Amino acid sequence: DLIICGHVNFSPIAYQISNLLNIPYWVIVHGVDVWSLKNTAKINGLKCANRIISVSQFTTNRILKEQDLDPAKIFLLPNTIDINQFQISPKPVHLLDKYKISHDQLVILTVARLSKSEKYKGYDKILEALPKIIEQIPNIHYLLVGKGDDTDRINNLIEELNIQSFVTLTGFVSDNELSDHYNLCDLFAMPSKGEGFGIVYLEAMACGKPCLGGNQDGALDALANGDLGALVNPDNIDEISNTLIQILQKTYPNPLLYEPEQLRQAVIDRFGFEIFQQRLHQYLDDFIACS
Repeated sequence: DLIICGHVNFSPIAYQISNLLNIPYWVIVHGVDVWSLKNTAKINGLKCANRIISVSQFTTNRILKEQDLDPAKIFLLPNTIDINQFQISPKPVHLLDKYKISHDQLVILTVARLSKSEKYKGYDKILEALPKIIEQIPNIHYLLVGKGDDTDRINNLIEELNIQSFVTLTGFVSDNELSDHYNLCDLFAMPSKGEGFGIVYLEAMACGKPCLGGNQDGALDALANGDLGALVNPDNIDEISNTLIQILQKTYPNPLLYEPEQLRQAVIDRFGFEIFQQRLHQYLDDFIACS
């Protein structure tokens, strides 16, 4: 009755099947997959779709600016998370021991692929901001979770800044260990400028952790335009460092960031799986009613 195409790469196939069997199709768009899209077959796959399901308003705005699409065909369906996997708990002792972090140290965490093609995630900007943060908060530690072909550049940057004792690169961390890593931190930070949405922000907030994101991408959606977290210019090192210091010193002017249970509930109310289901069911019901 309906083809739901989970990625624009498959939209040309969905288009052909739709023409052959007269079955309507929807395409889900995420972020970089449709930004600056040049492939004519994929563009045609988007234009001919009965509906386009976008994970964020930011992605919606960008593709409308870049492509000649009918705005009435685009519907918003933000990403969701498993709130049972990501829950509030004390700092895991085994990770404190593993990374040689004392219980009273303040920890900034980033979870990202360390890929040369994804430098936009901004982990290097946090490293550049760290010397200023250390001046104000000497017991700070930065935990960077992830692996990829950008690791050598990051290690060189750490040496150049002489912050080796303040940074730990964990390498790959499995999904079932992620929640413990979120609970190890005092603040999650990813000042990116290329996220279509940013599920990692939801995961961190579900663990009750305040978040910092960039103000030029899908973090605007994930952090509810600043209602759920702090948004900064991802290219402004001073703004990044000053905001991180404020959050860690609990002077940032958003009290929700310091109320873990309330922050978690706010994320569930906005992005929980039940809300996701309700939105999707409504779109399907509307589709059936119009068929």
